[in-house]
Amino acid sequence: MGRTPLFLLSVSAVVLACNGPAFAAWQPQKPIEFVATAGPGGGTDNIARAVQNIITKYKLTDEPIVVVNKGGGSGAEGYVYGKASAGDPYKVIFGTSNAWQQPLVSKVAFNYTDLTPIAAMAQDEFLLWVKQDAPYKTAGDYLKAAAAGEFKMGGAQSKDTDEVLTRMIEKAGHVKITYIPFKSGAEAAVQLAGGHVDSHVNNPSESLGQWRGGTQRPLCVFSPKRLPEGPKITSTEGWSDVPTCAEQGLDIKQYEQPRTVWLPGKVTPDQAAYYVDLMRKVQATPEWKDYIEKSSQIDTFLTGADFDKFIKQDLEHVKQVASEQGWLVK
Repeated sequence: MGRTPLFLLSVSAVVLACNGPAFAAWQPQKPIEFVATAGPGGGTDNIARAVQNIITKYKLTDEPIVVVNKGGGSGAEGYVYGKASAGDPYKVIFGTSNAWQQPLVSKVAFNYTDLTPIAAMAQDEFLLWVKQDAPYKTAGDYLKAAAAGEFKMGGAQSKDTDEVLTRMIEKAGHVKITYIPFKSGAEAAVQLAGGHVDSHVNNPSESLGQWRGGTQRPLCVFSPKRLPEGPKITSTEGWSDVPTCAEQGLDIKQYEQPRTVWLPGKVTPDQAAYYVDLMRKVQATPEWKDYIEKSSQIDTFLTGADFDKFIKQDLEHVKQVASEQGWLVK
């Protein structure tokens, strides 16, 4: 009889935790590290700090929390750190779908099965951004310009969600785009503001300040419908005013990214249950609702079997794109 994989044991533990008592028996007894698998200012860093601030404000734990950035190797640094911390419930890793996508396309020293899944807390949108003074006003204009010249797309990390989307844009728009990876969406935004790249596909929160400050603007959102009504970002426009990419002639109807939370492997069921409960408490606060609205994300909470199902479905999609690009690790 074969051995049950550690990941399935971890998922089962979280499922049991969610169906069990509201409060886990285990409680932290020393400071907690929130490990952001990206550089400062990116979406992963933003959510880690938002969760930290909410926990601190409501005193949801008696222990201090510090956020550390480990974004090297397209985020692999943070996941390898988590793998090396097996059994340590004081390391909470914040990431995205790169937890399972990276091992598919890069020779990294970790797999998502080395970690204990806690939750996917939100789905982040992607938009196509250009400089404020760029001559193209629609995604269709952008594609025509890209077809006529050499275009550079900035993005967070290599062979990750931003580059996957860039390759999808190439295929859908019948254009060739040079992709340039940076450590975070914040860096990509700085490069666009400086004119070193022609565009990027940042999440809303990563370029909120630049749009508000008038240095860059979104052309379209990769969503099946326009984003929800919310406060204006500029004097005249908010997220709901941004057209979908499909309605502007770029036929990619939906592309989103989960914001995920993990513990190292080999933690106990009580320890995993504690963090599932902690993240649920964070999600129930008005500050979390405000964060979701301002960053124009989709509020969700996947854990246990639902999280596992989502991972497997996303892996199939990424495998298709990675295979077309020749990225799959052999």
